[in-house]
Amino acid sequence: MRNIAVLGAGFIGRFYADAIRSQRSRDRLVMVQSRSEEQCISFATKYNVPHRTLEIEAAVNHPDVDTIIVALPNHLHKEAILTCVKYKKAVLCTKPLGRNAAEALSILHAVEQAGIFNGYLEDLVYTPKFLKSQEIIASGALGKILWAKSREAHPGPHSEWFWNKELAGGGAIIDLACHCIEVSRSFIGKDIRPLEIMCWADTQVKPIDAEDHAIGLVKYANGAIGQFEVSWAFRGGLDLRDEVMGSEGTIWSNGFMRTGLEVFTSGQGAGYSAEKAESDKGWIYPIGDELNDLGYNHMFTDMFNALDNDRSPKESFYDGYIINAIMDAAYTSAKSKKWEPIELAIWRGQEHHAKEDLLVSYDDTHWLIKEEITHYGVKKMILKEKSTGRIFERTIE
Repeated sequence: MRNIAVLGAGFIGRFYADAIRSQRSRDRLVMVQSRSEEQCISFATKYNVPHRTLEIEAAVNHPDVDTIIVALPNHLHKEAILTCVKYKKAVLCTKPLGRNAAEALSILHAVEQAGIFNGYLEDLVYTPKFLKSQEIIASGALGKILWAKSREAHPGPHSEWFWNKELAGGGAIIDLACHCIEVSRSFIGKDIRPLEIMCWADTQVKPIDAEDHAIGLVKYANGAIGQFEVSWAFRGGLDLRDEVMGSEGTIWSNGFMRTGLEVFTSGQGAGYSAEKAESDKGWIYPIGDELNDLGYNHMFTDMFNALDNDRSPKESFYDGYIINAIMDAAYTSAKSKKWEPIELAIWRGQEHHAKEDLLVSYDDTHWLIKEEITHYGVKKMILKEKSTGRIFERTIE
């Protein structure tokens, strides 16, 4: 059982509190901290939390608390985590770990030198559809993963600090690409080194200094490509989609907007249906179990089971640092309009990864390029002679 202090009583802090109380059920919320007295009281009342404070240090150092969840704005992550280091408390932090790679690296060094448990709260690699996709990939059903794309788009975040480039560290990339990069990275293999990135980013709609839309390509050492598409300018709700292409198969996954539950109402409206839904009238798409579908339940189960069993969780601050480093390179590329190297001060994966030979022999003298059945019933093969390189067709009636 964990005795938990939640730092931050806003949108994500409440999602976390709901998830903590829903699946393992034995973990206790004993402290809440917020910069807002009103939010602090509201949170404590809703979740029956016995202690509350406006001060980070008072929450972390409380004798009833053994585990800290950082659900604060990005610019407060480092302060909160270093306070956990000071008092040797286990810490879980929402995404992104830092506003940039340097900040994330200093956080990683601090927790590892202190020897405290650290968990990176990346919920989208714990969704049921993601976990099933990973299981399918691990079985070999898709062959070698060649390309993994993840998309997150919506009309924009909930709180004012997100829109401040200095407080957040950026715009749609720092807010959303952190999710998408880790999804693609997990499909490709987290031990495969990301080498370089090409990124386009722009401010198309919102009156802000940061980007509200971005697309990036990450090249990995084994030849695979990870792609992210992120937007704060998308209309229609929260769009979460993943695609994985392998040498032997494909996965398409729609995580939120088209999940099989569709409702039409012409009346007074249906009220809350899903995160970032823009309307409660007309056609709406409620989420059957939002906490579960967004991965929160499985995420906290992994985190707290890891704590109980003295092991590392699936997502640690090291993963958060790698993601921050990739996003730093994305911002550099968006300015330079070139492929930019991904600088990693720490890398704990494979050092060298040769590209796999995926060529298929048709016989001793030919490579098989493609085989198909035509609409007129003929089997057609595209072959290449190994000795000359000549490409030709062969048909079988």
